[in-house]
Amino acid sequence: MRHVALVLLLAVGGKANAQVPAASWLDQPLSNWNRAGRAVPAAPAAPEPLKAVVSRCRLTTPGGNAAKAVSAAGWIPFRYFGKPLAQGDVEIVGGMTGADGMCRPTGYNVFVFVGGRHAGTLSPKPMTSRLDGASGEVRLALPQIDVQFARYTEKDPLCCPSSRSTVRFRIDRKKAGAVVVPFDKGRSADGQR
Repeated sequence: MRHVALVLLLAVGGKANAQVPAASWLDQPLSNWNRAGRAVPAAPAAPEPLKAVVSRCRLTTPGGNAAKAVSAAGWIPFRYFGKPLAQGDVEIVGGMTGADGMCRPTGYNVFVFVGGRHAGTLSPKPMTSRLDGASGEVRLALPQIDVQFARYTEKDPLCCPSSRSTVRFRIDRKKAGAVVVPFDKGRSADGQR
């Protein structure tokens, strides 16, 4: 019923606005949700069977050990923004549990692997494309990873967040294993730091 109302609103010239959560982790002081030596977190419940998403969206999943680890935890692995993100012994792989009507990821996260082992995620919780806190561009320029996150207000259309937050991460290499650590955050109206 909700979907029909949205279609009708768009058909008569209205604009759909993003739904904004009451509070986002991006509005809080940074703290690290990643811990060295942890396995890839289990995927949340999927809204439709993963095989159906892969078929409907004609997805081809990337190969490699990182993608296998993401898949083993119940996610559909994907190349973030369609290209491999790797530098040195660091590899970044997306994992999703669903897709919207245009096959944009829903219930997704972005996973960092160092030396073939999981080092953490770039968000403390799964994200959904076109909603507040969804990740955008990921820049891997070791020793740093910069990630842009969409920031919506109640008035923003789904296409166009009014600002972005950039979070910078570093990789701490410890005896227990490497861990991804957020250490700096900024916000801008034009999407640049």
